[in-house]
Amino acid sequence: MKALNSFDKFIYLLITANVIAMILDSHQFIHEAYGDLFYQFEFASIVIFSFEYLFRVYSAYKQQKFKGAINYIFSFFGLIDLFSILPFYLNQFVKVYGRFLRILRLFRLTRIFKLGRESKSLKLFVKALSAVKGELKFTLFLSVLTILFSASAIYYLENEAQPEKFSSITESIWWATVSLATVGYGDVYPITVGGKIFASIISLVGIGVVAITTGIISASFVEEIIAQNRKRLIEYHLHLDNLNLDSFYLRKYFLLSFH
Repeated sequence: MKALNSFDKFIYLLITANVIAMILDSHQFIHEAYGDLFYQFEFASIVIFSFEYLFRVYSAYKQQKFKGAINYIFSFFGLIDLFSILPFYLNQFVKVYGRFLRILRLFRLTRIFKLGRESKSLKLFVKALSAVKGELKFTLFLSVLTILFSASAIYYLENEAQPEKFSSITESIWWATVSLATVGYGDVYPITVGGKIFASIISLVGIGVVAITTGIISASFVEEIIAQNRKRLIEYHLHLDNLNLDSFYLRKYFLLSFH
């Protein structure tokens, strides 16, 4: 992680303070006593984060004009910056209550990811995900199809025996999802022979789906690490050539280390 300037340090401290404030505000007795103070702090933070977001958009535009601004807005950290402030403005213009309001507030947690803006490891991970986004899209498509098929099958197998738990295909999607994810909370489970056999098969299929997804991500991440090490090795050789050093054994050692 590269050295941070004063502004970045201030933003990081502000993000940390926001996370702490959100945790404290979740306690009812603290919210009743300091709710107004938390709101004022949230408002001040939103103003600062908004200026930061606009400044980053302007900086991207200044470097590569309209293309640079668009690339930043739809980049990983650009979306994180946007989602961290968007719920506040939505709640100002469109009054929402209840569960939807709590979901909007949940997006404030995206500010945590802003802490990794200068992290080389996080950037490497995001780059690895981008490199295999086509494969991940196919895996997601395959997972959705498998969930729908599983929900439909378990509905027809268990509906008569458990009409209250498998009342429809949409209600059965919950069971199919947790079964394919190999979680299995145990709140809903088949009791018929056919349902049990099908559930056993789906559990094995779920292990394969999870393994494929993690394998794709892991392989891409390893490839990015290898590519980065090769880049460092090339830069090192160029540095040695510029210094006109006769370092055959040293170069051989580094080649073996990064092979």
